[in-house]
Amino acid sequence: MTQLPGLLDTEALRKDFPILDRQVHDGKKLVYLDNAATSQKPRQVLDALNEYYERYNANVHRGVHVLAEEATALYEGARDKVAEFINAPSRNEVIFTKNASESLNLVANMLGWADEPYRVDSDTEIVITEMEHHSNIVPWQLLAQRTGAKLKWFGLTDDGRLDLSNIDEVINEKTKIVSFVLVSNILGTQNPVEAIVRRAQEVGALVCIDASQAAPHMPLDVQALQADFVAFTGHKMCGPTGIGVLWGRQELLEDLPPFLGGGEMIETVSMHSSTYAPAPHKFEAGTPPVAQAVGLGAAIDYLNSIGMDKILAHEHALTEYAVKRLLEVPDLRIIGPTTAEERGAAISFTLGDIHPHDVGQVLDEQGIAVRVGHHCARPVCLRYGIPATTRASFYLYSTPAEIDALVDGLEHVRNFFG
Repeated sequence: MTQLPGLLDTEALRKDFPILDRQVHDGKKLVYLDNAATSQKPRQVLDALNEYYERYNANVHRGVHVLAEEATALYEGARDKVAEFINAPSRNEVIFTKNASESLNLVANMLGWADEPYRVDSDTEIVITEMEHHSNIVPWQLLAQRTGAKLKWFGLTDDGRLDLSNIDEVINEKTKIVSFVLVSNILGTQNPVEAIVRRAQEVGALVCIDASQAAPHMPLDVQALQADFVAFTGHKMCGPTGIGVLWGRQELLEDLPPFLGGGEMIETVSMHSSTYAPAPHKFEAGTPPVAQAVGLGAAIDYLNSIGMDKILAHEHALTEYAVKRLLEVPDLRIIGPTTAEERGAAISFTLGDIHPHDVGQVLDEQGIAVRVGHHCARPVCLRYGIPATTRASFYLYSTPAEIDALVDGLEHVRNFFG
């Protein structure tokens, strides 16, 4: 068995994840390498969800009976856990959404409806990058179409990094918002936050960071990032689906208008007008994802029990090993950085002229689960002249043996297609 420095005790950890014991396709051991799409859930999270529904299920905040009070305490306790996990200055800066896509749409809509000095209109510009997930492209396109603002973006270098050579031109005095991914879900690239934030602050632009591929894998400190908004999702970090987070600076959340209207987000309502509750409740209309928030809180407890620094070290060692092994495969081309430095644990590649969907199907027949397609990042595929990629992505329970299985599986793919 391959031994690498910095690895976690995956033999012990994997016992927490029931699904990893599954066999598929007539007894083949499951090799799960699709963690950038969604992570698996430990028993601790599954138990927390079951316990909530069995013992505490109720609507939150307004009820005076015991179940409502207990459910409210669990829901708001999850907010406290998120705030501590990301080093937020205040728990009131943590907004629960249903996923990172909703979080990013929330920011875009707030800025479209805001008063000065935050309002995006036809005299302003929006800056994104060519490596964004569609969730951080389409909301800004919609905002630009609705307001007449100009949408601009940073291009990509041949090795899968942001081309910031024209940063002073792209981010200028007309820029109102700069929104970019911390770690790319397709390229694995970890972006230079400090340089982008510094330039945005020079011109008075707001900064929004998509941390969906960062929050599960490394320590996330929103104060150190110096951004104005940070979005991420629960299901990629051992939590349930249906729960996302938007963190925003307190003063911004106080000044910006709500996106959705309804119950819970109001202070007073008459037939003529309404006033709104303070943040975060101003942005959480209707019955919130209570059970999902409880599950996310349990996931954060689980990750903290391991240590985000240790998870980062584990994935760095795995990624370094995976890059080395994959580059040994004939005709394989990694799309993105070919070193483990400043990159996350998702590696996209092509294999000669074999279509990625065919690669993924043959691997699946061997029990190896990878992702194929453009990974909701089609502009990246267009940039590099490819129809799609195969993506292998790792997490805290991934092992060198699974990487070896992937490499052996790719050799089988090559033989299958001649």
